[in-house]
Amino acid sequence: MTKYVVFDLETTGHSPNNGDKIIEIGIVVIEDFKIVADYTTLLNPGKPIPPFITNLTGIDDKAVESAPCFTDVASKITSMFKDSFIIAHNVPFDLGFLNEALPEAGYTMLENLVIDTVELARILIPQAPSFKLGQLAQYLNITHDDPHRALSDAYVTAKLFLALKEKLFSLPFETVQQLMKIETKLQSNLEHLLTQHLELLRFSSSTNEEIVSFHGLAFKKQTDLRNQDIKLDMAFGEYLDTIYAPKGGLEKSINNFESRPGQQRMSECIFDSFQSKQHALIEAETGTGKSFAYLIPAIYHAVRTKKRVVVSTHTTQLQSQLLNEEIPVLKRLLNFPFQVALMKGKQHYISLEKVERELSKYDADNYDIALTKAMLLVWLTETNTGDLDEINFPAGGYSFIRKVSTESEDYTNPHSPWFTYSYYHRARKLAEHADIVILNHALLCTDVFNDYQHIPSYDYAIIDEGHHLEAVASQHCGLKLDYVHLLYTLNQIGSGGDGNWLATVRNTYPALQSAFTIEACGNLFNDLKQEVDDLFRGIYHYVHKKRYNRQNVSDIGRIQYRINHEDFEDRFWNTIQDMAARLRYLLQKQCAVLTLIEKETEVDIHVRDEAKKLKDILQQFHESIHHMLITRNIENDVRWIEAEGGGPKNAVYLYSEPTNLSALLEDSFFLKKKSIILTSATLSIKGSFSFIRSQLGMPKERTVEERIASPFDYKEQVRLFIPNDFPDIKQGDLDDFVYSTCEAIVSMAEITKGRMLVLFTSYEMLKQTYFFLKETMNTEEYYLIAQGLSSGSRERLKKNFQTFDKAILLGTSSFWEGVDIPGEDLSCVMIVRLPFQPPNHPVYEAKANALKEAGKNAFMELALPNAVIRFKQGFGRLIRSKSDRGIVFVCDARIKKARYGKYFLESIPDVQVSYGNTSKIMDEASIWFNKKSD
Repeated sequence: MTKYVVFDLETTGHSPNNGDKIIEIGIVVIEDFKIVADYTTLLNPGKPIPPFITNLTGIDDKAVESAPCFTDVASKITSMFKDSFIIAHNVPFDLGFLNEALPEAGYTMLENLVIDTVELARILIPQAPSFKLGQLAQYLNITHDDPHRALSDAYVTAKLFLALKEKLFSLPFETVQQLMKIETKLQSNLEHLLTQHLELLRFSSSTNEEIVSFHGLAFKKQTDLRNQDIKLDMAFGEYLDTIYAPKGGLEKSINNFESRPGQQRMSECIFDSFQSKQHALIEAETGTGKSFAYLIPAIYHAVRTKKRVVVSTHTTQLQSQLLNEEIPVLKRLLNFPFQVALMKGKQHYISLEKVERELSKYDADNYDIALTKAMLLVWLTETNTGDLDEINFPAGGYSFIRKVSTESEDYTNPHSPWFTYSYYHRARKLAEHADIVILNHALLCTDVFNDYQHIPSYDYAIIDEGHHLEAVASQHCGLKLDYVHLLYTLNQIGSGGDGNWLATVRNTYPALQSAFTIEACGNLFNDLKQEVDDLFRGIYHYVHKKRYNRQNVSDIGRIQYRINHEDFEDRFWNTIQDMAARLRYLLQKQCAVLTLIEKETEVDIHVRDEAKKLKDILQQFHESIHHMLITRNIENDVRWIEAEGGGPKNAVYLYSEPTNLSALLEDSFFLKKKSIILTSATLSIKGSFSFIRSQLGMPKERTVEERIASPFDYKEQVRLFIPNDFPDIKQGDLDDFVYSTCEAIVSMAEITKGRMLVLFTSYEMLKQTYFFLKETMNTEEYYLIAQGLSSGSRERLKKNFQTFDKAILLGTSSFWEGVDIPGEDLSCVMIVRLPFQPPNHPVYEAKANALKEAGKNAFMELALPNAVIRFKQGFGRLIRSKSDRGIVFVCDARIKKARYGKYFLESIPDVQVSYGNTSKIMDEASIWFNKKSD
């Protein structure tokens, strides 16, 4: 009988090396996969318990005053662990703490075999939203009565382990066999569990009809595609009444439903545009419920006319939200079936063919790769889509994920044994049969600028978050080249020595040995690497030489330099061009070697495909180098260099983007499609759509414009405060301005009890503010979170902000939009500076120059409209429901003092504005804000 001992600790801090001690231990014993005993005790740490730990656990100094010391219970604890597996949720932390305490008490460290339920959960339920104990318990419906108390956490960990064991014992034979090969690279000792399950499988006659076994892989069976011939005779008005009428479909289907008058108006506008074959710009202010508003007419039109409608979002996350939240509601609500397909770029899907090939390579795997492989093996038995975004892989596993994605899979090759099982091929087929195809702007633009080869044909589209379309289109029409990507590709090819791809190919196929030699290829590879390094180092030094004349350090600490006509007269630039020409020559020679492999019929088809893929990438590099460094005159194009200020001397990035896409989008998109709807909460400036329409090339005579007002009562729900006594940055008082901002944050935090989102336009100013606040604020009272300084993704920082009372979140860039923090979690948005783009940013500079040459005002035509749209996005973070209430505080007095300030104020909802000295408006803010508690 195998014994498992599950334990959890509460401690005074995170580091025993810094003197932190155990204050509580909880132990649960499992035998025969049943809980048979438990033990818990408080422990006197011999030192004060920090307030943060007391707030977290409820354990204070008084509670442990008469508790035993660790030495008093060490004997009992070690006896419980005898001859057992040790289980903990994050074994390195808990066991590390215990093994620091045991020698101090005169006992030897524990060396038992271990199982880490964090790691086990990542492998067996890789699609879980989080692997923290509380969130896993919620995900698996495990009751967690007393979080952050040792015995309760130990019981939950024990129940989690038993649930994970059941999941492991449900895996198919092939998956378990593959996991056995990986097990030695993992932190948990799973061999006995895997062996036990294999023995059970060998004597079992039952089979899982949902699982396909092929070439040593087990994966979920894909369901057959079925076409449904639906005849929809209902008139659109009648259709809308069944959905929007009081006590109608939406109200019955959604908990806490709020009636939104603009929602139906938006649906009608979209349907009318489809019917009249016109494009539309629809600004739907916050709270409109635009997702339902556009899906409802899209579904009706697609089913009624049998013409698919494409819905494009800015991010893949919003795609998933539509598919997993809004679409299920509409499927329940509507009395007719409709088909929806989610489609992404090829890099988002896994290739089973590549997985089979890569799984045979175990010896060189590091921990992250081994964990990634284990997660993939289990996930394949569950996924219907093969969409890699369903899993959060370890950071070190993404290099492996790139290898096994469908990006270079030849999904059109019906002779491949894996053709039937291609997830990407299936996604395309689903899209061809669907009424609604959901994708993102990146894939939409890839399709538009590649002769519509990537998604099924369509004439009608709805583009959500449409204010991002121009930027995404520019990136897809542009080029990017950097040292790391170029070197990574060269290393994939290999140097010609033993053990690399190129040498393996040459040695495997005799027909190639006479065509090229190892020595020749090795020299070519080494020459290529040297030329790449020389070129990027040369560019780095050139940019640093020029920075003394023209410098812009971006938010991420990069020096940006725009390539101008005068650079081509500089002798140092001529040297760079010479280096670029040599590199292009060597790239051509390397392409010739790959062409030999690609065309040799004796070579395996997979090797030929790999050679073609690598050759195509090198040819793209060849063309990009010519475009960005050698070609002198390129109209309607901006080229620039970014270099890491304090980074390696070859950390250089080259970029190229068109300065004006309007004509291209008009010809390639808007004139070719019958009706394109663009919607967003931020499309207009001072009530006008002319900026966005001209940016995108939307024909005015074919474009309907509509503004849908928010259902929120902004005059009651929001107050806007603007101080008039902040130092003027233009006068060089940056430090004084930051100091005033910090004082305002502290004062406002006292009014709103934290719950503040502070938005910056400069990362340097954010950092300066953060460190000043850390010195001056009571950080035991306020939890300070800063983007780029506090660890975690944007979503993780947002969750931390919502978790802690009195939290303050400092954000820049991505926090200006797409962050939804409803209710009392957010009570104040502070905008530090009006969000103008830096005037010396290369793209802005090039666009501004083009406008000036055309006799236009670059500030009014470009800088101001972009800043207003960004400002509206930041303003919109505050109010997300009818019950929300809060303060917007703008530190930048230009919004009142400057002549253009009215464009900002007249582009947001009508709110009461208070403008005056900081002390006065803080008093006003306190009085107004505290009214809500009356």
